[in-house]
Amino acid sequence: MTAPSSGSLRDRLRILYDGEAPASIRFRYGLLIFDLATIAFVIASSFLHWPATEYIDAVIGVLLLVDFLARLWIAKRRVRMVTGIYGIIDIVVIVSMLAPIVGEGLAFLRVARVLRLLRSYTMVKRLRQDFPWFRTNEQIVMSALNLAVFIFIMTALVYETQHVSNPEINNYADALYFTVTALTTTGFGDVVLRGTGGRMIAVVIMIFGVSLFLRLIQVMLRPDKVYFQCPDCGLTRHDRDAVHCKACGRILNIPDEGQV
Repeated sequence: MTAPSSGSLRDRLRILYDGEAPASIRFRYGLLIFDLATIAFVIASSFLHWPATEYIDAVIGVLLLVDFLARLWIAKRRVRMVTGIYGIIDIVVIVSMLAPIVGEGLAFLRVARVLRLLRSYTMVKRLRQDFPWFRTNEQIVMSALNLAVFIFIMTALVYETQHVSNPEINNYADALYFTVTALTTTGFGDVVLRGTGGRMIAVVIMIFGVSLFLRLIQVMLRPDKVYFQCPDCGLTRHDRDAVHCKACGRILNIPDEGQV
C-alpha cells in the first residue's frame, strides 16, 4: 500500500478513506472523533443557547460539505451514494448546519455516520487489532451501540418535534428522560408528548426500543463467544475454548491471549 503522499489527489483521498496506511487509520479515527464532537455540540447547544451557535454551525457545515464532496469525488457509484440512506442523511445534515432556518437541529442525524463508521469492515478490523477489549466483547459493544444510537435518535426526534410546542420538553435531558421511561415502559406520566405525531413517536420508542434492549440483554447473558472465522464453513462465532467448529467439525486454532 502506497503512502497517502503519492499519486494524484483522487488517489490520495481514496487511500485516506479506504486504505490501511497509518495515516489513513489516523484520518478515519479523526473523522470518528469529529462526528462525536459534532453530536456533543448539538446536544450542548440545546442547553446553553450560545450566541455564536449559528457561526459554529456554519463552520461545521462547511467541513461536512468538504468531506461529503471528497467522498463523492472518489466514489465508484456516485448516484448510489447520493441516493442511499447515508447520502441523504449527510445532505440533510449539511443543509441544516448551513441553513438552520430550514432544518434547525437536524445535525443529530450525524449519529448515523458514527454508526456506519463503527460498523464498516475496515474500522471494525482496526478496532479488533488496536483494542483487545473490543475484540473480546465485540458483540456486546455492537449491540450496546445499536441501542445507544436508537436512544439518541429518538431523544433528538422527541426534542426537535416537541420543544417548541411542549413546555415539558426544554432540552435534550427532558427528551432523554421521556425516551428512557417510554423505552422501559415505566411510564411515569409526568412528561408526555403532545399531538398524534408525538403519540406515534412514543409507540415507536416502546416497540422497537424494547426489542433492542432485550437483544442487548440476551447478548450479555448468553455464553461468551469469540470472533474467529472457520476456514471451511465460515462460521464466525465460537465458544472461547472451542477446539472444533460446531458447524463442520474443522479443528480450529483460535488465538488465545492467555489467562490474566
